[in-house]
Amino acid sequence: MKKKKVKLRDLKPNSEEQHSHDDGHNHSGNSSKIKAYIPAIISFTMLIIGIGLDYFDVTVFKDWIRIIWYGIAYLPVGLPVVKEGWESIKKGDVFTEFFLMSIATIGAFIIGEYPEGVAVMLFYAVGELFQNAAVNRAKGNIKALLDVRPNEALVYRNNDYMSVSPETVEIGEKVQVRVGEKIPLDGILLSDKGSFNTAALTGESKPDTIAKGEKVFAGSINMDGVIEIETTKEFKDSSIARILDMVQNATARKSKTELFIRKFARIYTPIVVFLAIGVTFIPYLFVDDYVFRDWLYRALIFLVISCPCALVISIPLGYFGGLGAASKNGILFKGASFLDTMTKINHLVMDKTGTVTKGVFKIKAVKAIGWEEAEFMKYLMAMEAQSTHPIAKAILEYKTDDRDFNASDVKEIAGKGLKGMVNGKTVLVGNKALMTANHIEVVKETDTIVESIVLVAIDEKFAGYVVIADELKDDAKETISALHKVGVKHIMMLSGDKDSITQQVASELHIENAKGGLLPEDKLNEVDILKQNPENKIAFIGDGINDAPVLAASDVGIAMGGLGSDVAIETADVIIQTDQPSKVVKAIKISRSTRKIVWQNIILAFGVKVIVLILGAGGLATMWEAVFADVGVALLAILNAVRLQRKKWS
Repeated sequence: MKKKKVKLRDLKPNSEEQHSHDDGHNHSGNSSKIKAYIPAIISFTMLIIGIGLDYFDVTVFKDWIRIIWYGIAYLPVGLPVVKEGWESIKKGDVFTEFFLMSIATIGAFIIGEYPEGVAVMLFYAVGELFQNAAVNRAKGNIKALLDVRPNEALVYRNNDYMSVSPETVEIGEKVQVRVGEKIPLDGILLSDKGSFNTAALTGESKPDTIAKGEKVFAGSINMDGVIEIETTKEFKDSSIARILDMVQNATARKSKTELFIRKFARIYTPIVVFLAIGVTFIPYLFVDDYVFRDWLYRALIFLVISCPCALVISIPLGYFGGLGAASKNGILFKGASFLDTMTKINHLVMDKTGTVTKGVFKIKAVKAIGWEEAEFMKYLMAMEAQSTHPIAKAILEYKTDDRDFNASDVKEIAGKGLKGMVNGKTVLVGNKALMTANHIEVVKETDTIVESIVLVAIDEKFAGYVVIADELKDDAKETISALHKVGVKHIMMLSGDKDSITQQVASELHIENAKGGLLPEDKLNEVDILKQNPENKIAFIGDGINDAPVLAASDVGIAMGGLGSDVAIETADVIIQTDQPSKVVKAIKISRSTRKIVWQNIILAFGVKVIVLILGAGGLATMWEAVFADVGVALLAILNAVRLQRKKWS
């Protein structure tokens, strides 16, 4: 069964069929939307007038006049469906809902049930309009992303800025972006600073402040002043282009439920057609007072009820709504199949650095012995200013009001640290081995510190130490607690960092099972051990680079990819654009809500249809009940699916 309104290609901006399957009322403003309802309004008006004339038994409204009246009422809504059914038959696809509705309503005319024939087709047409509106609303979150794609770039060429298509801009060119405009390509900020709205990309409404030399991403909106950037990628390779391509293709990866329903519909529909034929003729062999017209009427009711459009439209719509809701929240699923798998996750394995920690060294503690802390730090910072080590960078972020301390004669002692002169004093900065080599006695409390530690001696006396540690992300602790609340009982941390540091972070987060000092293949082995139990459904959260093998081996690989990680987009099944681990909890909640709504629709559609099918075959249901069982159930299922687009996940 084919439902053209939900085809993926409708989303693609360059598709030549973008407008041909949306009934022409999605892209041309309010006038087009109103225009789409005109045929239904004409048919409805004529049907009501006809029913009124029948009710009051108007003399002139008889015979051919009555037939012609209802025939004209049928054409605005019926002719497009009949034509669609005929086109499908010519392509070899006979058993579509268009064929079923055409046969049922034309059959109603043949047996003289004109009002019911018009009513069935009218309600079907109205149902289609509502379906289109629901699908278009579900597409809205993803189409909003399409609107983020910049369509022009102001490039500096020939001593002037000129407006060109972003596709023509090369790597290394200088681009100017004015206030309120979108960044056209990924690049490096040349201006001193900039403030950017990345809400459409990450789901975060708070503006992001970027300093000179830092990365900016295509699709971000410049909020403050004219800026300049130097492009680092071609448009086709920019983060927004890659994300758009992934989101657009997400619906191509169908869930098992979707695939089953589509296969089921193709088998179910022809079976129902042959059953309807049986309902018409088989009773002739067993019923004494057989009346062909009565049994044909029952068969037509059977056909109307049997149309599986409620299933075929509402189930993909449910998954589509889930994918759109996730993307709106900065969570990108690579397919509906991963929405399904995410609902079954009971084991969560996570990396440490860059996943629950920021991956950036920060000063955790300063202990000066025999010195004022500020003066002690000036000696240390003067020395570290001569180093390019990440720890030196963290120390230099310490806030001081005076930088009149300068280091000279600085020598790096391999594997130990630095030695030099600062304001006439000999300063040693490094590890315990450096202190021992220079006969400096270190306080014993440093032996119990598991984090990175920088020891300092001034004029051959121990002057203190600085503890450097990777910071936990702001939402790391609440994430672990929330994961337990949503039913993920088993959480494991695997890290390449020192085991002592890994255990400390795990303890802070209340993670009982943690292992450090692991290579990528060691992490893979740990996940393989978990996978030996078929009941374990495993999600792995990593940075998408070092953890590529584990991401691929897990049931769901989740990358803290951010906007700039190409490897994350390539490797993982789910990408958290904001690098917030708490979004994993939201991803689970969205997946479960989607699954719940899909199954509600399946049960609703099957339940009502089976009941009315039995009643119809037994002569206890009329065309009006059949209309409810088909169009009514479809509308209820659609309204249920649309709830995903309005739902909020805390």
